[in-house]
Amino acid sequence: MSIHDIVEGKKQWRAHVARVKALPPDYQIVYKEMQKYLFKVGPIDLPDGPLLPGIVDFFEEGVAAGKGVVELIGTDVAAFCDDLVKDSPTYADVYQESISAKPGADEK
Repeated sequence: MSIHDIVEGKKQWRAHVARVKALPPDYQIVYKEMQKYLFKVGPIDLPDGPLLPGIVDFFEEGVAAGKGVVELIGTDVAAFCDDLVKDSPTYADVYQESISAKPGADEK
């Protein structure tokens, strides 16, 4: 990764954060909870992929339509996030595969 890539990545992240800060407070709270949950669950492409910007797009559309954040995602943030990443490989999947592939892993 070059210095240029790092600088561009930081610019993109700052623009993303600015978009989040432009959302109404209730949307910001839910976004931060979703982000925290998604970083724990760990979709492999989360840092560079389209998921987080897509959530902001979805939230901006909800705000424009005059909807509350609970109307968009429901009351269970974790379930909503799980549904978003259900087909995405996660770091937990990679780890599980790595321990399953080790000789003797199934002998316990």
